[in-house]
Amino acid sequence: MRYVIMIYSNPATWVHPMFLHQHEPLAPEERAAQLDEFGALMKEIAESGELIESAALADPLTSRIIRFRDGVPAATDGPFADAKEQMAGFFLVECDTPERAEEIATRFPDARHGGVEIRPVMDLSGMEM
Repeated sequence: MRYVIMIYSNPATWVHPMFLHQHEPLAPEERAAQLDEFGALMKEIAESGELIESAALADPLTSRIIRFRDGVPAATDGPFADAKEQMAGFFLVECDTPERAEEIATRFPDARHGGVEIRPVMDLSGMEM
């Protein structure tokens, strides 16, 4: 089964390269430890064949929201979520069990600072659910 693991983090604390302008970054030794953890996890799931795809997303300030108003599409700057955490990226994994997907997700350093969501990926029929 394929799962998408969505990473939500506060741009002010993770100091992803696109967020270097933020104040209150992680301490250098904490950031280095988390990058090491992340590197080990990526190596493990790449070598096991579980990692299908991953991508970081651009700064949330660059996003556009499309909504229909009175039947007319309208694009606005976004997001306007009432939360500090924003979707920062995703990982598409293929795991034998939901428990394995959850185990992988708990190992992302972002789970300690933001949130990590796991969601099964359905095919077009949706029958696997």
